[in-house]
Amino acid sequence: MGHKEYCVVSGTLFALVALAHLLRIVYGMSVQVGEYVVPMLVSWIGLIIPGVLAVWAFRLK
Repeated sequence: MGHKEYCVVSGTLFALVALAHLLRIVYGMSVQVGEYVVPMLVSWIGLIIPGVLAVWAFRLK
């Protein structure tokens, strides 16, 4: 796998993670791990960081 293919695969995976967090924010879905309720702030961070990494990977391609 070359550099360009790696960037496309990485960018796609990061974009999917960011999309999952965006959908959680838009639809207001709650996430619970055991008895702990995961706050929405986690999804905002999970939207921004993978989103930036996806854009970065696609720009390197």
